[in-house]
Amino acid sequence: MNKKENTSQSLLTSRAWAVMLALALTGQIAWAVENSWFNTFVFDTITPDPRPVAWMVAASAVTATLTTLIMGTLSDRSRTRWGKRRPYILLGYILWGLSTILFPTVAYIKITSLAVGMVVIADSVMTLFGSTANDAAFNAWTVDVATSETRGRVEGVLNLSVFLAQIVAMVAAGMLIDTFGYFIFFYALGGIVMLVGFLGGLFLQEPEFPLESDLSRPPFWKEFADLFTIKTLTENRTLFVLLLFIMVSNIGMQVSFPYMLVYLENYVGVTKTEFSIIGGAVMLGSGLLAIPFGIAADRWRKRLMIAIGIIISSLGGILLSIVRSLPLLALSGLLWQAFFVATGIASVAWLKDLLPEESRGKFLGIRMIFWIAIPMVVGPAIGSWLIRAYGIPTLSAGQEGFIPVPVIFQVGSLITLLSLIPLALTRRQEPAQDEGD
Repeated sequence: MNKKENTSQSLLTSRAWAVMLALALTGQIAWAVENSWFNTFVFDTITPDPRPVAWMVAASAVTATLTTLIMGTLSDRSRTRWGKRRPYILLGYILWGLSTILFPTVAYIKITSLAVGMVVIADSVMTLFGSTANDAAFNAWTVDVATSETRGRVEGVLNLSVFLAQIVAMVAAGMLIDTFGYFIFFYALGGIVMLVGFLGGLFLQEPEFPLESDLSRPPFWKEFADLFTIKTLTENRTLFVLLLFIMVSNIGMQVSFPYMLVYLENYVGVTKTEFSIIGGAVMLGSGLLAIPFGIAADRWRKRLMIAIGIIISSLGGILLSIVRSLPLLALSGLLWQAFFVATGIASVAWLKDLLPEESRGKFLGIRMIFWIAIPMVVGPAIGSWLIRAYGIPTLSAGQEGFIPVPVIFQVGSLITLLSLIPLALTRRQEPAQDEGD
């Protein structure tokens, strides 16, 4: 084991694990709320028109991607007295929490068109700080402190935080919003993000990086531009084919996911509290199914296990569009989400194995193009078009709009199945790795 690996190993102390779990869990809770309850907030308090949700999701996705690309590249190059990633994490989390607190104030704007514009801007500002802190700096830090021997455990902590965050966001959020309203809920969430980010940033430790390695680095903007060259593509063929799989599968999910809560509440008739119970059960079941699935993918063939997961998830999405009873909604939601999450665990672990060591932050930014930007621009736009074409007309607070209908889950599931095409192409890129991957 080389000196760098020894250094990384020594940093994974009990304090480091605690900081990692706290920052990961808090960040994932904030993202889970932004991906679900922000959309219902717009529908409930501003307008039932599905287009603003699509615009908000798209704008935040582009913001997240550009932020992660730029700040990830910048943090790769940073050397300060406070550390390499720490300044971005500490300040980013604090501003992330503050912007979350301020987000619901857009509901005070009485002119709908102005309120829609401001909610898109407010979500993008929050995403700017969140992506700097979490997507760029924190995720790169978790790679920095891990070695090949400890990366599996680190991924386990990160994935555990996703499941715990989803359970908290689904179970607690709906009940809190029903009881106290959106404002108190967002105030509490923002305060927690600020507090945990401040404490986590203070206690975070980083490995030492030799300054000599930076002397040969190209200028910042040249290094950033190199991400989009043919040379980068050809040197990382398998990585980019895997990113195509992630892109197509996530487009399919994003056709329906931003409108899921609105659909369940307004089409099926599920209350926020009932959804919290269903969502909690689905997330808990997803954890129990997805983690063993990821372990099995590591031991057997990732490609085959991912394909099975995609097929089952798509069938679950179609089933969700058909059923109406709470038990069947929970079962279909479990199939839909658990196996999609499972494929995500396996594919992201595979992806991180392919990241160039000297440019991890930068390539985590490239991942955002395929994982976040394109899916969250294309998917919600397709969903919005389907809702406006086939949805049920409605009137809320004097505003015209449409209630989502089952077709968004059916079309989304069919698009997700198309991701099997780039998944199959990974065999052609590096045949020798097939059994291991």
